[in-house]
Amino acid sequence: MTGLRERKKEQTRQRIAAVALRMFAERGFDAVPVGEIAAAAEVAKATLFAYFPTKESLALHGVGGDDLAGIVAARPAGLTFLDALRAHYRAFTAERVPEADLGALLVRIRVIQGSPALQNAASALLYRQRLALAEVLAEAYGPTAAALLAAQVAASLVTLQEVYFRRLLDGVRAEDAGRALAEDAELAFGLLEHGVAHAKGH
Repeated sequence: MTGLRERKKEQTRQRIAAVALRMFAERGFDAVPVGEIAAAAEVAKATLFAYFPTKESLALHGVGGDDLAGIVAARPAGLTFLDALRAHYRAFTAERVPEADLGALLVRIRVIQGSPALQNAASALLYRQRLALAEVLAEAYGPTAAALLAAQVAASLVTLQEVYFRRLLDGVRAEDAGRALAEDAELAFGLLEHGVAHAKGH
């Protein structure tokens, strides 16, 4: 029964997100009230907010980034934080966006790029992720070094995402864009671990 309930909840979440994305694409993020999204998705406004706490989270669904702090905190003993993140992103980049999902992803990217409010929300989300990562690293490295390390990691990962999305928007095939993302991720983690010397030798 619990499994069925969870599946129904996920179906509701996906339906709300799909309806919101369609409306945002048609009219623009700022022009669509949350109440209209709830009505179109056939849920109460309170139900919508139970799944998505803000209007911005509706548009950022699926592209909001990873829980960097959680990945680092849960790493096995003896594994460095960079190796834990590298392993996570190797697994992530090994997956390919299904062709059936590619259209929706491109629409979502365009919606985000077309709204200053969404761009600010995405930046705020990344900032919170960076702070959380710095907090996890602080015990081992001290607060200042942890903040600097977290900033470098966050900047590298958001750049990887931006380059990947730009390729997709430019018409690069999803398979080719995914392959390039995997190569870029290896370069990024090499730079994080070894610095400028790695860039010169790459």
